[in-house]
Amino acid sequence: MRQKLMYTTMQLHGQPWSLLATEKGLCRVVMPNETIADWQGWISKIAPGVELEENEQALRQTGMMDWLESYFTGEKIAFTEAIPLDLIGTPFQQEVWKALGQVPYGEIRTYGDIAAAIGRPSAVRAVGAANGANPIPVLLPCHRIIGANRKLTGFRGGLKMKRRLLDLERIEGVTDGGHARFNFN
Repeated sequence: MRQKLMYTTMQLHGQPWSLLATEKGLCRVVMPNETIADWQGWISKIAPGVELEENEQALRQTGMMDWLESYFTGEKIAFTEAIPLDLIGTPFQQEVWKALGQVPYGEIRTYGDIAAAIGRPSAVRAVGAANGANPIPVLLPCHRIIGANRKLTGFRGGLKMKRRLLDLERIEGVTDGGHARFNFN
């Protein structure tokens, strides 16, 4: 049972990003197109009865704030296991999220590549769903996962944000696409 749930909000490229952590580690990155209130149902489910506490120092101590600041200044920075995580999801989702963490900076993979990497080559759609449920975007780089046709696909932060992240990493050769519901800032 989770006893603490802390958050802070930081500005990255002039946009608010919120980080949530339990006593075990970082559990969610809330992107600029979302708010913590959007995740209230999820918060109540993972930590029933626990008050959300603003605590920048605790989030700073995870290392995630420094990691994000470095990433958004264009530093070539990779996933690190030094940041404690409290990944809340099914075993399958966690398997996919672990595979996301292994996609190197500046490289892309397809959903099929991730399915093959976890030993489930026919689970492409399930990998897509797990990718979409990724609670720690950017650190677990779901933005680096594209369609087999080399097109942008869905992204919780919107396709413009996905494009910005790929551009930041100087990833080329990915064409626009994706579902209209992801066409927002």
